[in-house]
Amino acid sequence: MIMSDRIVRVFATADIGREALHRLRQRGYDVEVYADTEPPPKSLIVEKVRSGIDALITTLRDAIDEEVFVAGFNTLRIVAQMAVGYDNIDHAAANRYRIPFANTAVVLTEATAEFAFFMMGAVSRKLYSSEKLVEENRWTSWHPYHPLLGDEVTGKTIAVIGTGRIGKAFAKKCIGLDSDVLLYDPDVRDEKFVEYASREMALRFEAGFSVRLREARYVSFSEALASADYVSLHVPLLMRGESLTPTYHLMSPEAFRRMKKTAYLINTSRGPVVDEDALYQALLNNEIAGAALDVYEKEPLPVDSPLRDSSLKDRLRLFHHFASGTLETRLSPDPEVGMAGRCVQAVIDVIEANYGGDPAKMPYVVNKEAFKT
Repeated sequence: MIMSDRIVRVFATADIGREALHRLRQRGYDVEVYADTEPPPKSLIVEKVRSGIDALITTLRDAIDEEVFVAGFNTLRIVAQMAVGYDNIDHAAANRYRIPFANTAVVLTEATAEFAFFMMGAVSRKLYSSEKLVEENRWTSWHPYHPLLGDEVTGKTIAVIGTGRIGKAFAKKCIGLDSDVLLYDPDVRDEKFVEYASREMALRFEAGFSVRLREARYVSFSEALASADYVSLHVPLLMRGESLTPTYHLMSPEAFRRMKKTAYLINTSRGPVVDEDALYQALLNNEIAGAALDVYEKEPLPVDSPLRDSSLKDRLRLFHHFASGTLETRLSPDPEVGMAGRCVQAVIDVIEANYGGDPAKMPYVVNKEAFKT
């Protein structure tokens, strides 16, 4: 596309999929992609922005700070991030330089919720340990309780910490396991969701699908930790000082001490929501039964992280920030289905002045407040 006698230039810090990028190229955009699977150096991003690109497509691994926004002042028109989170983007700097940035919320709700669901079963039923027995040819005979037993998930109490879209999607899946569902949210209580969940639980009981009537209800954080067999985290990362209800290190040493010794922690939210040193100590001291993590305080997980302690492998399962990792969710060019599609649509909306050219009205722009008069 030619804008003001020049071609629109886009730089993507990662290949977000051929079909999605093809949507931009079809419109005449000049799209350059950093082809390496590792992130580009910060200096390269600044260089590309300073060269006058119109749009920057980023991922969570890229540091988009004041230096980047300064380099793009009066030329960079949109930063489109292929992620829900945007901890890597300096929100205040984006506002100061009036550069909109977008994320890809909503489309990864079900993929993330089901992955948390699968993680819960994987760590509880010791799937990794069972696979290793077969892989290493150490399975010699069948025995009632040797060499290992897992914990059944069905019929247990599951705490959902954070009841946004993903938290509620996860809770809905837990209903099918005939679980009692405890909901905690520091800001919002969706009582209508509780009403509908309770209706479904009652119907399952009446139909004979459940052996007893289960319940869904909002509780305090303390009660959620103390009562649950599984604690699944679905909160945004909010730092101390930026919110009245910060979630940084929400899972602290005190929080782990409140949990049952037989309980498991599941985290698909943000790494820093969990104090990893506290988690390590809780596992080492058998304060909780186990944990499964898809996100970490530092990513990729450092080689020297105590979470890599081989003695914890049975009880601590570690995944590579993979919760949204489905073909549909990551790569679909359809903005109603895929992160890639939503990412390129954010670029198109800004460059082609959709929604009257007002970023405050564009659905995928995060910092709308910078453009409200």
